[in-house]
Amino acid sequence: MHYFFFSPLSASFLFFLLLLLLLLLGTAVVFFSLLPFRFLQWRHHQHKRLPLPPGSMGWPYIGETLKLYTENPNSFFSNRQKRHGDVFKTSILGCPCVMVSSPEAIKVVLVTRAHLFKPTYPSSKERMIGPEAIFFHEGPYHSRLKKLVQASFLPSAIRGSVSAIEQIVLKFLPTWNNGVVNTLQEMKKYTFDVAILSAFGHKLDLEMEGIKHLYRSLEKGYNSMPINLPGTPFRRAMKARQLLNETFRRLIAKRRGSSKQGGGLLGILLGAKDQHLNHLSDSQIADNIIGVIFAAHDTTASVLTWLLKYLHDNRDLLEAVTREQEGIKASISEANRGLTWDDTRRMPLTGRVIQETLRTASILSFTFREAVEDVEFEGYYIPKGWKVLPLFRSIHYCADFFPQPEKFDPSRFEVPPKPNTFLPFGNGVHACPGSELAKLEMFVLLHHLTTSYRWKVVGGEDGIQYVPFPVPQRGLPIEVTPRKANAE
Repeated sequence: MHYFFFSPLSASFLFFLLLLLLLLLGTAVVFFSLLPFRFLQWRHHQHKRLPLPPGSMGWPYIGETLKLYTENPNSFFSNRQKRHGDVFKTSILGCPCVMVSSPEAIKVVLVTRAHLFKPTYPSSKERMIGPEAIFFHEGPYHSRLKKLVQASFLPSAIRGSVSAIEQIVLKFLPTWNNGVVNTLQEMKKYTFDVAILSAFGHKLDLEMEGIKHLYRSLEKGYNSMPINLPGTPFRRAMKARQLLNETFRRLIAKRRGSSKQGGGLLGILLGAKDQHLNHLSDSQIADNIIGVIFAAHDTTASVLTWLLKYLHDNRDLLEAVTREQEGIKASISEANRGLTWDDTRRMPLTGRVIQETLRTASILSFTFREAVEDVEFEGYYIPKGWKVLPLFRSIHYCADFFPQPEKFDPSRFEVPPKPNTFLPFGNGVHACPGSELAKLEMFVLLHHLTTSYRWKVVGGEDGIQYVPFPVPQRGLPIEVTPRKANAE
């Protein structure tokens, strides 16, 4: 799943600071209440005869939370990695954490010893997405759901969606003509439409605006403090979640009553049976539909925003990508047809640009795991219940694997990266199942954007905002014009 940053400028972040100040008043109480835990931990530590990983736990309860949420994540991680090594401890949001930043250590956590490190999320996140969603489970139920979700996102399943995604793009891009748009917000609209298409197998024309409105409320609440009081973003999000559940249950009931269960993820979930011939319940289906749409929507929009930023800033690269796409367009026009899956397989340079964007942007800086028992790890002791965070961003910015990591250089992907060094979609049993769909969205959009339009960034301000993923400042405002309007 995904890790969400608080924005330092957001109301929820200011509320968070206020809450932390109040917590400071109770530091003494917290400290003394933790003494028994620290004593037991010390005893267990002595018994194990292994040290805890090096690092600072920061302030009582607060830990290093403020530093993480106000510093550039590259600096936060790299400074500690240089000081303590590839495995170090800290404390975030009241939780003791161990951060790991070598390919070998990350593979252990996510793959070879994944049974010792379960995915973990705050209970408020589970309530908001839905407790039956695939992200929050392990074991047989997770394995069954993973097979179903993967089946709906395999290349064999999504290759037939190219035409429908292309129609979304052809309807969507002309709305940018001769105006300034917020790239991030526009990309969210695009990826949401594609997510609905992949979930239901077709557009939901009648229900779409209502669902979009509810999802916006859900998104705002997901990234706020979980204070369930009237008027708070969290309360509004929980109400929106209830209404979404009711909407999707009606759609599920309608599809169940039809002679055809239809396409998309919903069709696959409706047709699923276990070895006892039991179907998934409406609640299980609704939670997973909501979760998959939510996960597919924000992250892909953030990557697309960076994609336009990097191409804008590297004009020679943009021209080369445009030439590649013009070649595809010429063959399409000659055959008098639309874009196909096979066309997207003939875009090697565009593919490398997407890979380099995924590396450089590193939308998912890390993921959360939790030790299910006391673990001996890389010569250290990790107590049961401690969070373990594989640092994808640190791997992607390691000069040993990616020379001059700050430089945007797609040519580095002319040679496949070393195993476990390029992890934009995670790894192991909980890796993102929608990676092929996300890349397909990017191919289709870039094909039409580069061959028909030009864009320039308005304002020219560098910088990054974290709301909730790292994106260019102010969501990258751009001015878009048709190519034919430019004298080239």
